Amino acid sequence: MDTDVGIAGAGPVGLLLAAELCLAGVRPIVLERLPAPSEQPKARGIGVLAAEALRRRGLGPALDHEHDKGLAALAREHGTTRTHFAWIHKIDPDTADPGRHGALIGQPALERLLRGHLAELGVEVHFGHTVTGWAEDPDSVTLTLDTPTGTRRITAGHVAGCDGGHSTIRKLAGFGFPGTAPLMTVRYAQARVRERDQLPPPGRLPGGTLFHEEGVVATFDFTDPTADRSGALSADEVRESVRRVTGVDVVVEDFQGGLRFTDQARQVDAYRRGRTVLAGDAAHVHSPNGGQGLNLGLTDAVNLGWKLAATVRGADDALLDSYTAERHPVGAAVLHNTRAQSALLAPGAHVDALRDIMGDLMDLPEVNRYLARLLSGVGHRYPVPDSGAHPLVGTHCPPLTVGGAPLEQLTTDGRPLLIHPAADGSGLGDRVKAVRAAVADDERLSSVLVRPDGVIAWAAAPGAVPDHEALRTAVDHWFPV
Repeated sequence: MDTDVGIAGAGPVGLLLAAELCLAGVRPIVLERLPAPSEQPKARGIGVLAAEALRRRGLGPALDHEHDKGLAALAREHGTTRTHFAWIHKIDPDTADPGRHGALIGQPALERLLRGHLAELGVEVHFGHTVTGWAEDPDSVTLTLDTPTGTRRITAGHVAGCDGGHSTIRKLAGFGFPGTAPLMTVRYAQARVRERDQLPPPGRLPGGTLFHEEGVVATFDFTDPTADRSGALSADEVRESVRRVTGVDVVVEDFQGGLRFTDQARQVDAYRRGRTVLAGDAAHVHSPNGGQGLNLGLTDAVNLGWKLAATVRGADDALLDSYTAERHPVGAAVLHNTRAQSALLAPGAHVDALRDIMGDLMDLPEVNRYLARLLSGVGHRYPVPDSGAHPLVGTHCPPLTVGGAPLEQLTTDGRPLLIHPAADGSGLGDRVKAVRAAVADDERLSSVLVRPDGVIAWAAAPGAVPDHEALRTAVDHWFPV
């Protein structure tokens, strides 16, 4: 066997998954079809949970540097630093969970950061390696690759498809991909419009939505929802879309490239089939409204990494099955709210009226907080087998100060962490790292067991007698090897 895990795709999700496997003692092979890293601007930020995941691995200072630049750009382009629901820019992210925040970082910068992180762990990315074949037997998966030096085959104990919305791994492995067809096509071009003064102001129009400023033009085109996406976006295509949306014919020149995407929403039935797993857009696609895609994909990766590594080391398949059980509902929730946002973006007087009412509702603090938590995912709780467990079990642990140090400083090695006033790891072997400290800055917790993905696996409330039998059960369940 050539590797324990073969990862197809070196975007943010594949890179982070590879790093998480390394921290758990498994060295993957990372395969990327592109000949070199892409500098194409796509997503411009990551959400709370993804940012916290990267901070737990020591990447916080780099995120902060990029966030400051992204915040300035957001204010310049939209006149506000508030986030949006269906492009109604009223959401205050600080209301969702004070003290928790995402990071505005462009995808090329994020990929550079993660490639550097992975390189420090000693893993290189094999660019120009396109997966053309997949075959699974009871003990391994064989991938056929088209490489710069010819055809190559590798065998892996498991394969992870992190290769995007058009995932080759998903198709070859036979995953179903049900969902809904697109209502619109979005085109975003870095270009100049010669007759820009003839265009209507940016905003909603009978054919969709128009956005333009110096050097940028974009359309949300509801008249052409099933556009051919096989080729690269062109200046002529942007010109035709502007004409459909606005009724104005302009010349698009100095075209520097751009993006085209739809709001189709699809999700695989299960994230695992045998020895093949999917993460990120390979498992789910949806509209980018609300900026949830990278947050969803990166939290897929941190949920999967330690579980897949444990499976390689001999853990029962039930642990790997929990990846689908935990992450599929989260993905479904994102598809659900992005469909709602597409409905609110449709042109017409009836939707205009609905948007007015929705905007008024967003001025209510309770509604604003609900939508902020919906987009960030901080309110989601994974299934908890023990109905009597602490209410924070199954949720992502908030930032804590432990013995005077931020929690993230104790988690860079990717190990599960027990924080307990009397912790010495007794009876838990070397499966968790025990820290003798009180969780003094969260009035809800006195002791907590945190999984490598930042999820609380066990906890005790202040003043309560810690249930150490429940603690041992949690350790045995989540960290069997």
